[in-house]
Amino acid sequence: MKCPFCSHQDTQVIETRVSEDGDCIRRRRQCGACEKRFTTYERPEVNFPAVVKKDGRRVEYDRHKLLGSFKLALRKRPVSTVQIDSAIERIEEKLLHLGQREVISSRIGELVMRELKKLDKVAYIRYASVYRSFEDIDEFRALVDEVRK
Repeated sequence: MKCPFCSHQDTQVIETRVSEDGDCIRRRRQCGACEKRFTTYERPEVNFPAVVKKDGRRVEYDRHKLLGSFKLALRKRPVSTVQIDSAIERIEEKLLHLGQREVISSRIGELVMRELKKLDKVAYIRYASVYRSFEDIDEFRALVDEVRK
């Protein structure tokens, strides 16, 4: 494993643990040259379904894009990264259990909204207002009223 600080090729594993949820292995490493420590994670490689966009394009599933959506909706909200990671893992689990080779992007958007609604009502409204492309204030008001119930 190459050191992310000095790019030296020789790093040593100091500690190995299985993550709390058991889905990856966490390794603490130390560089042989600069002696800085860093963490790596090993996860099994799985094939997620391709994402079919509204315009018909097919793109690979990208966890980072999903994480970016969550972070944008949850900006300055009291939700921990652990909660965000758990929500993303639940979405990924649902995508894998679909057993399909392709999934439409709107299906992923609905899964994101469902998770955000559980995590934070304000973030849910932020995401939904952009995702559903509201045309007027009445649509927005209806969403807020739905959340209040």
